[in-house]
Amino acid sequence: MKLLVSGLVLFLGIHSIRMLAPGWRERCVARIGLLPWKGLYSVLSLLGLALIVVGFGQARQTPLAAWLLPAGLRHLNALFTLAAFVLVAAAYVPRNHFRTWLGHPMLAGVALWALGHLLATRFLHDVLLFGTFLVWALACFIGSRRRDRGMARPAASLGGDAATLVLGIAGWAVFAFLLHLPLIGVSPGF
Repeated sequence: MKLLVSGLVLFLGIHSIRMLAPGWRERCVARIGLLPWKGLYSVLSLLGLALIVVGFGQARQTPLAAWLLPAGLRHLNALFTLAAFVLVAAAYVPRNHFRTWLGHPMLAGVALWALGHLLATRFLHDVLLFGTFLVWALACFIGSRRRDRGMARPAASLGGDAATLVLGIAGWAVFAFLLHLPLIGVSPGF
């Protein structure tokens, strides 16, 4: 679990700098430049992600059950994850209402993904991984919405909404039906 915790601290820590220490971030960018900052940010993010993957894999070898699961929660997780994929797509597709309404649809999507997985899993390492992501995503979402209060919202169109839905649903279907088992080692089971 030490690698998992280390990875979560590094990955989510680096992704929290803008929220927790915006002044420090700006001073670093001014001192070393934007491209070196992005490079360092990327390297540390990838290292954190690698630690999460390896640590989670190790923790799965000796699972410790946290609670019993009602059977229907796996199906609910599928719906939460579908919505999460649509929201993540909304962060990249221009001119969609999801971004206009939420401001930060990727953070909302990460929160839904984490909540859905918390409902569908029962081991301590799952609670640690998904619970940490849920708390982080909610804190960042709230902080980002406060920071952006009063800013103009981007224009949206039905075409942007349609593209967001198609891209999100297609991404979810590919991941759920083709990639989840080979990459994660667990069948979504719906």
